[in-house]
Amino acid sequence: MLRRRCKLLVVEAIDPRTVAERIAEMRREHRALDERIQQLAANPDDDLEAKRLKRRKLQLKDCIARLESLLIPDQPA
Repeated sequence: MLRRRCKLLVVEAIDPRTVAERIAEMRREHRALDERIQQLAANPDDDLEAKRLKRRKLQLKDCIARLESLLIPDQPA
């Protein structure tokens, strides 16, 4: 499985389409991890792998939230 860290796009003008595509990609990976974790739940021998996958799933959730916040326009004060 390819592991990727959350990489926020650090540019002056963020392309919303690129951010949305990255969010969709991360959500697909999140769902795939969820399915794999459920498969591992039936086999308690792979507890270490399940913990690692859960950690990655939480990391993806945090990254998705950060990227979604980039899509929200700033409100004038």
